[in-house]
Amino acid sequence: MPGIHKQISFFGYGKTTRALAKKLGPSTFYDDNVSKPHTDDEGNSLKPSSEFVAKYSQCEIPSPGMAPSHPLIQQANNLISEYDYFADTMPPSVWISGTNGKTTTTQMIQTLLSSHGSLAGGNIGTPLAELDLEASLWILETSSFTLHYTNKAVPQIYVLLPITPDHLYWHGSMSEYEEAKLKPLSAMSEGDAVLIPKKYKDYPTKAMKIPYDTNEDLAEYFDIDISKLRFKGAFLQDALLALSVSKILFDECDYERINAMPLDAHRQEELYDKNGRLWVNDSKATNLDATIQAVMAYKHEPLSLILGGDDKGVDLRPLFELLAGIEVTIYTIGKNESKLLELAKDFVINAHGCHTLENACKKIIHSYDTISTVLLSPAAASLDQFSSYGQRGDEFKKFVKL
Repeated sequence: MPGIHKQISFFGYGKTTRALAKKLGPSTFYDDNVSKPHTDDEGNSLKPSSEFVAKYSQCEIPSPGMAPSHPLIQQANNLISEYDYFADTMPPSVWISGTNGKTTTTQMIQTLLSSHGSLAGGNIGTPLAELDLEASLWILETSSFTLHYTNKAVPQIYVLLPITPDHLYWHGSMSEYEEAKLKPLSAMSEGDAVLIPKKYKDYPTKAMKIPYDTNEDLAEYFDIDISKLRFKGAFLQDALLALSVSKILFDECDYERINAMPLDAHRQEELYDKNGRLWVNDSKATNLDATIQAVMAYKHEPLSLILGGDDKGVDLRPLFELLAGIEVTIYTIGKNESKLLELAKDFVINAHGCHTLENACKKIIHSYDTISTVLLSPAAASLDQFSSYGQRGDEFKKFVKL
């Protein structure tokens, strides 16, 4: 799409759109936070959203998080995504999407394939405009927001992790959220490949479909020895998906390289107190599916589980159905505490209302139980009591030292 950048309108003054403008030269932005037109230090023109006039714009590129209901999106006649802008020039690409595990899976794939000249970007932190077009391969963490606006760009390999309810306020319904995640399949070609949960195995595509439900499905299909991997829980699935991509592209299965990869903080981060007791910081588990995965990883030992926060009205009964079958005591915190205590009563699970994370940790520390694994996996957002899930996790680690 070279030669038209003077007619591009950027919606939202964000990281993605600013990176594109830096590549193209001074551009025009429309943003809700701009009250008066002005120019930034790089010569870009910043205008209030209300000043956008569709007939004077040849192409509109939104910040990925801008919802379809936004007035700018509603007015746009030539809307394309960041991915579509690079559709004709990007190297072969692997896209990773799904509800949980996208970032870790992307990092693991990049760890395995960096020696082949790959670069990682997308939702993982590096905008496409900052990636080298001469790279041999792009590894792109891809959000449902980006997929919603993408109509031209297509991956050569699509890694789709399980889809569970998330971002429904943005998409409008679970079916629309799923449709966004599945959208690339309809444009993929013979010779392309998609790793896909079995639930969607009949979704139409010309690409080769590799359906999976369990870790064993992936291990068997790609002849991967699970016993050689150090990961468990959600991380094990991420590692198997990454090794699957490496197998597809280069017929390689480098256990040593993937096992050496450090994991992000706040996701099944294991800590031991002075008495050797295991505390697991899984503060990044802000939704139901992430917590179910964490519980599955630690369910074989007695469990002290800290739950709670802003669950945004999600039905948590599937989690409690799992908890009812294992040895667990729940410690509740946050906005949805009364809901959690009621569910615990319904499922006959021992539970303590603690209100705050500090109280929960103190109660666990001073209990007579010294053998259970302590798992902070809230199944809820943190903003009712913390600035972020990161702060929640940091506070947890501090309280462990009480």
